[in-house]
Amino acid sequence: MELNHQEIKTPPRDAASVLMLRDGSNGLEIFMLQRHSNSAVLGGAYVFPGGKLDAADAELDPERHLDQPRDLLHRQLAEPELDAARACGLYVAALREAFEESGILFAHGPQGQAPDAALAGERLRAGTSFADVLRDMSLQLTTRFLVPWSRWITPKMASLSTQRFDTRFFVAAVPSGQDAVHDNVETTHSAWLRPRQALEDYWEHRIELAPPQIMSLVQLLRHTTVQSVLDDTRQRAPATIQPEPFDDNGVRTLCYPGDPRHSLSERAMHGPTRLRFVNRRFEPVDGFQGFFA
Repeated sequence: MELNHQEIKTPPRDAASVLMLRDGSNGLEIFMLQRHSNSAVLGGAYVFPGGKLDAADAELDPERHLDQPRDLLHRQLAEPELDAARACGLYVAALREAFEESGILFAHGPQGQAPDAALAGERLRAGTSFADVLRDMSLQLTTRFLVPWSRWITPKMASLSTQRFDTRFFVAAVPSGQDAVHDNVETTHSAWLRPRQALEDYWEHRIELAPPQIMSLVQLLRHTTVQSVLDDTRQRAPATIQPEPFDDNGVRTLCYPGDPRHSLSERAMHGPTRLRFVNRRFEPVDGFQGFFA
């Protein structure tokens, strides 16, 4: 990975991402995608399905195409300063991106039946808009599967990108009967990984991860089942994380709430309160064991 050393003066763009979970034979697993190496954002890194909010996401008819009222989704996101339509659009963006990038369609038909995700995917690849796919197939998005997890805001002095994002992360159990697979366009590989396994692969240089993904995986280490993650997440408001970068004796360092160098003294996450850019990647001060702090 290469560091970005320029201040980004544009405001962050709204985005959404989904931590798609399942109970595997050896415990909790998360679906991760490898971004295309030519991608302008985190090329080659392993990420969760997600992307920026499109205007059409906030314009989707909530009564026709969402299974929960707009006001309820707004309250669950816990951002009162955000207008309800835009808050609702972030749920739509998360589910749309999950479908585009992994083929998982969080939706149901008029009688509650499972969607024909394969047919919907064919129509989307043929150029039909996501909204038109939902309309033509009489589908409602199952927003109830999504639980707001965290909010990450890229600092002005970003580390790994020349763009800023205000990304809302959600957790969700993958619907039964559907198989996740990368799209072979924006992403070139995919895998179901146990959170610890993903961090071990990162530590052994088998995969690349960005700090939001690293720290999200650290949060999952405390859980052994999908239900445990969902139950715990529903009991709290999503934490807002705005990393604050600084130079630590020539080493680019990101600190998080609760770190002595951060402007917020109260912790927002488990795990290390800072990551240092060494060995061409971000690492905890105490090495691999620092992930378990």
